[in-house]
Amino acid sequence: MNSTLSITQKSSLRGTASALPASKSIANRVLIMKALAKSESALHNLSDANDTQLMLRLVNSPETEIDVEDAGTTMRFLTAYFSITNQKKILTGTARMKERPIGILVNALRSLGVDIAYLEKDGYPPIRINGFSSQKTNAISIRGDVSSQFISALMMVAPVLPQGLTLTLEGKIGSRPYIEMTASLMRHFGTTAEFAGNTISIKPQTYRAAEFTVESDWSGASYWFSFVALAKEADVVLPRLSLQSLQGDRAIADMTALGVKAELVNGELRLTKASGAKEISWDFTHCPDLAQTVAVICAAKGIKGNFTGLESLRIKETDRIAALQNELRKIGADLREDDSTHWTLLPSTKLPSSASFQTYKDHRMAMAFAPLATLMNVEIENPSVVRKSYPRFWDDVRSFGFQIEVR
Repeated sequence: MNSTLSITQKSSLRGTASALPASKSIANRVLIMKALAKSESALHNLSDANDTQLMLRLVNSPETEIDVEDAGTTMRFLTAYFSITNQKKILTGTARMKERPIGILVNALRSLGVDIAYLEKDGYPPIRINGFSSQKTNAISIRGDVSSQFISALMMVAPVLPQGLTLTLEGKIGSRPYIEMTASLMRHFGTTAEFAGNTISIKPQTYRAAEFTVESDWSGASYWFSFVALAKEADVVLPRLSLQSLQGDRAIADMTALGVKAELVNGELRLTKASGAKEISWDFTHCPDLAQTVAVICAAKGIKGNFTGLESLRIKETDRIAALQNELRKIGADLREDDSTHWTLLPSTKLPSSASFQTYKDHRMAMAFAPLATLMNVEIENPSVVRKSYPRFWDDVRSFGFQIEVR
């Protein structure tokens, strides 16, 4: 039976989010590269987030059946990794994972010469990798607007292909910073990917062992931007973050219009209050994981939002657009779909004194709505979903003096 977590309203906060996890986006990439290098590279500050721990355990697993649970990045990266390293595996996951499309990646791998079969529904997990004997082509065209994880998965395995690989990205490119992150991390492990315009060119190369320290997670940090934006008084320190980060969600630091000032002080990021705007426009194409955070801030602060780039939210842990619409209405706000590419966030004009929010088995729903506790009493259903990316999130919230009860 799922539990419910209650947070008593508290309008001011001061302290350090000491349990802020390391980036799982970076960690999952370097774990694949370490495996491709067949090395004992020393990797430091790996997160205890479930997604990272899954990758750490599964990438070298001798088991035939690999259960990635609800970890989308793990499913996509391991599909490419096991395929190109010619490991016969079955990859499966939760019921929701079986609803998340993987056809674009499977089609690309099939064109390279991998024998892959769908075990239930065409285009979706579970899949069975039957083997890879020889490379059939060194050039692939792939849509750039569905998931950058498909592109990153192919990039990482490209150096070990006998002929290398040229990827042509068709149409609009989403989450471009994550593709650039992959290329940068590949350089650290001794390989190069030339990324010019819509073309990524990767020659046959050998990964090398390299020591690496994973920085903190900007996606997790975004919830503390929300706490500061919504609080009456706030002074929050976030450790191990860089303003020059490769992570796309670092974009949250540039949005002072949300009412937050971010500055590096003695090597740590300090967040304080700033004057906000009454209306903002934001394109989430390159940082879709910030959408729930920003939507809740706008809804509660009376900021009208003009949003684009939300399309990929429909195939995340849940349909995040529908989930946001349902939960925002509980505080008198709405996310209106104007057309297939534009949304308007209509903020609340009067907040309730308390509200209870569903999480839809989505870690980001839980953490995006938690900062409303600066303005009202909040209940979060199934709070344990945060284990996916920020396992000690509720410990950090408690450390700022919020009273939390779980029942």
